[in-house]
Amino acid sequence: MSMGEPVIAADSVAKIYRRGREEIRALDNVSFVIARGEFVAITGPSGAGKTTLLNILGCMDTPTSGALRISGREVGKLSEREQTLLRRTEIGFVFQHFGLIPTLTVAENVALPALFARKQNNGQVDELLERVGLANRRRHRPHELSGGEMQRVAIARALVNNPMLILADEPTGNLDSKTGESIIDLLRQLNNQGLTITVVTHNEMMAGASQRRLVLRDGHLINPST
Repeated sequence: MSMGEPVIAADSVAKIYRRGREEIRALDNVSFVIARGEFVAITGPSGAGKTTLLNILGCMDTPTSGALRISGREVGKLSEREQTLLRRTEIGFVFQHFGLIPTLTVAENVALPALFARKQNNGQVDELLERVGLANRRRHRPHELSGGEMQRVAIARALVNNPMLILADEPTGNLDSKTGESIIDLLRQLNNQGLTITVVTHNEMMAGASQRRLVLRDGHLINPST
């Protein structure tokens, strides 16, 4: 991807669900661009379409209509295998509920995406745990960690394949305000190091830490140019 190529370009993306005769338009012709190195918050009330949009950006769902480009590639024209490879190697995911495997150690949880991608981590796990402040917890299991520590493990896991984009869904949603602040600071540091971050959040402090907001309401993007 050239320096001028957006990481994400959404063009009239719509998502329609059908429930019997009822049609639910979760996203309605949403268009925007996210440049390399941006920290963007997706905000709006519950039911606005935020998580639906994040799932489409992460190639975990497909739009009903419209086009999505990631790193210059139109996702709808990629095979299922190519989409899986894109999701696995270029996108890191951080979830509200951490998503850690309870029987694995911290280090094993962080290494898991590299294992799935058949990559050698060659000490990268230790480097990442140092980076998120958990080098001394590498042999612990999730139940031995605080909520903030579990989210830091999840962030380290999201970074293990050197993605160009991090997608985070309410990463402070299960944390108290002080712990949430530490996660916001970590994401800001990662962004300052050049990582592109897009986060769905209700947390005003998290949204305030971003460089730009995409505000959704009833499936519509109400501030596409800001």
